[in-house]
Amino acid sequence: MFETNVKLVLLGKLYTISTPIGNLSDITFRAIETLGKLDYIICEDTRVTKKILTHYKIRNHVKLLPYNVFNDNKLTDKYVKYLIDGKNVGFVSDAGTPCISDPGYKIVNKCRQLNIEVLTIPGPSSLTSALSISGLPSDSFYFEGFLPKKKGRQTKFKFLSSLPSTVVIFESPYRILKTINDILLYMGNRQICICKELTKVYEKVFFGSTKDVEKKLSKQGKLKGEYVIIIAKEGYKLK
Repeated sequence: MFETNVKLVLLGKLYTISTPIGNLSDITFRAIETLGKLDYIICEDTRVTKKILTHYKIRNHVKLLPYNVFNDNKLTDKYVKYLIDGKNVGFVSDAGTPCISDPGYKIVNKCRQLNIEVLTIPGPSSLTSALSISGLPSDSFYFEGFLPKKKGRQTKFKFLSSLPSTVVIFESPYRILKTINDILLYMGNRQICICKELTKVYEKVFFGSTKDVEKKLSKQGKLKGEYVIIIAKEGYKLK
């Protein structure tokens, strides 16, 4: 009988785990359970994820791995190798559902190609949360995410203006007023809903025509926080 030293290594699993977008009570039991049994957690900012683990008293010896738009191309293969070696890995963003407006899809894509199992641990999402309280049609919507800052911005707005559906945009406090003015310029005075700091202490919703919402925001003083903009399709009128 021949002996062999070859070991059969089972592939690990990748878990995409949703975390709170503001209110820390919004995490699921399953997310806490999963975070506590992983070998590695891939995250946008290790400092943010460490605070989440500390808050929920998750005291395993999991290693946090940074992954963002500045390092994703050089780290994707390295992190997938952990899964090939049989390690269970979680992927989280700083807030909300991962792989939405972040480079996490690249790791998921690699896993799909290698037949590595990818499981979702669903939960908070600023995209769907904003849509659900916007009062605007959500049966058909287009998610743009963050707009180009300069190059291609005008072309992008013209494209968004042509869509026969609700449009969703993410925006920072530094460009929110400029973006509203661009909506007026390229898309007209449509019905919009702007959600600020969802689930947080200073959550606020601005609803009305683009002109009306621009006036309301202009009176807010120094703008802070994160914004989700919901724009109704052309010709939509309140009933």
